[in-house]
Amino acid sequence: MNVDLHESLSGQTALVTGANRGIGAEIAARLVDLGATVYAGARDPETVTATHQEPVELDVTDMSQVAAAMERLRAESGRLDVLVNNAGVYGPQGQYGDVDTAAIDRTLRTNLLGPMLVTRYALPLLVSDDRSGARVVNVSSGSGQFADGIDDSHLPYGVSKAGLNAFTQGLARQYPSLYVNAACPGWVRTDMGGEHAPRSVAEGAKTPVFLARLRDGPSGRLWRDEELEPW
Repeated sequence: MNVDLHESLSGQTALVTGANRGIGAEIAARLVDLGATVYAGARDPETVTATHQEPVELDVTDMSQVAAAMERLRAESGRLDVLVNNAGVYGPQGQYGDVDTAAIDRTLRTNLLGPMLVTRYALPLLVSDDRSGARVVNVSSGSGQFADGIDDSHLPYGVSKAGLNAFTQGLARQYPSLYVNAACPGWVRTDMGGEHAPRSVAEGAKTPVFLARLRDGPSGRLWRDEELEPW
């Protein structure tokens, strides 16, 4: 498999959702290190404390905030080279007939509808007549892989990630000028993953950052540890 990566992201603009903590914060920091101008999306922008990042108020389930964030990027940068749809929630656990319907709604809105809305509003910045090769990176999960079986202990979460994987493949087919890929970070020590998870935040961010650097390679695929995974 031939993969060509950008050595530097200098002169490029990136937006990372859920960038105030965990994997999102690590992805944003590493993109800054690569030279990108990074807009760090968070529901409360005051929680973005990292230096050299542009905090953006962005609840991915709020269309008005999504539209306002993209208008700000258009006014300040005029382009978007990397979109990382990272914001997510784990959602309810247990037998599906016992889970709270509001929690189901929140999980699907955050994990699936949110990335779809953000990407929809970002497309005019990602797709341009005078350039190609912008990257959309969807932070997904093996919990949404049909190959290994959808996670049925957190069923709404597994379904949301399966939907995100499907969106990844379909968007790549509709927009061949983009590189659209999904990344499974593995089980990571974050607020979501818990303190006993085997992977560090840095390990979890490795593949999303790898895909954010893609200059040439596959699109519409699922990756883990910088390798292709089956759907």
